[in-house]
Amino acid sequence: MRAKHILFAVLTIAILSACGKSAPEVSGPTVLPTNTPPPTPTIIPTLSTPLAILVIPADMDKESSDLYQKTVYDLAQQSGFRSQVRNSLTPADLADPTLKVVIALPPDPGIAALAPTAPGVQFLTVNIPDITAGGNVSVLAGDSQVELPAFLAGYTAAMITEEYHIGMVIPQGDADANRAYAAFVNGRTYYCGLCRTFYFTQTTYPTFVEIPASEDPKNYGGYANLLINDRDVDTLYIYPSLANDDLLSYIGTQGVLLIGTAMPVPRPGGWVMTIRPDTIKAIQTAWPNLIAGQGGVNVQSPLGIADVDSTLLTPGKLRLVQETLDGLLAGRILPSSP
Repeated sequence: MRAKHILFAVLTIAILSACGKSAPEVSGPTVLPTNTPPPTPTIIPTLSTPLAILVIPADMDKESSDLYQKTVYDLAQQSGFRSQVRNSLTPADLADPTLKVVIALPPDPGIAALAPTAPGVQFLTVNIPDITAGGNVSVLAGDSQVELPAFLAGYTAAMITEEYHIGMVIPQGDADANRAYAAFVNGRTYYCGLCRTFYFTQTTYPTFVEIPASEDPKNYGGYANLLINDRDVDTLYIYPSLANDDLLSYIGTQGVLLIGTAMPVPRPGGWVMTIRPDTIKAIQTAWPNLIAGQGGVNVQSPLGIADVDSTLLTPGKLRLVQETLDGLLAGRILPSSP
């Protein structure tokens, strides 16, 4: 009997000891609950999303085509629009009730006839000739300012030309061209003040030559030679109305530097840079008004720098040129003032 009591006591102690043991510890980092924000929803365009159409020619060079398409696509995405690309524009395209914006490049897809049929659509034509702004048609044309590019050309030419031997070819009797030449001189002065030279010369730089309106364009090269050979000009800026491809290509064979507003293909020898309207920036500037349904205006293209020869215009010099252009566009530099 006593043995049973002892056995019962041992079993009781064993059971109590087992119940008192703690669970085995698990080593490792302690994971705390976190409040993970839900992912930002992606807006997926639907057939009811406002639409913008870009009309570009099928034979446009790939680099330009890609740039225009990316520009309109990015603007559309930022505004909650969808975008499409066409090589032509038809009345069926305009029948889409979601269509709000059309941006068209040359050749003219028939904007004058199509725009009145879609009064709820804003049209922007880019460098298409013979289109008048009004109604729901806005016009982005080439920059009509003659002084700004001439000033920048004079500034840049003075920067890269030994002894400042720079010159300009202008049409005779053209008041705008005369203002451009004055700005060209002011650009030179802005860069180097009096621009003193070390060697005596009978020519004062900058210098210019005028081409009569009656002159055959085939003879323009002779006038350029007057500056290059007789007056020892080393860098030329040709007034835009005279700058045909044949003249620029010919000058490129004469061992001088060239600055212009449109570069021929193939690139002429000595081509420093192109000062041309920045149509991409102009489209970006016009976009808010287009999607707001406000149009019928002439859109001014700001100037930009392209086709830079980095061996002639090194990064440091290019930075100075760009800063000067920024000052001109902002109105901090006046091209008409010396």
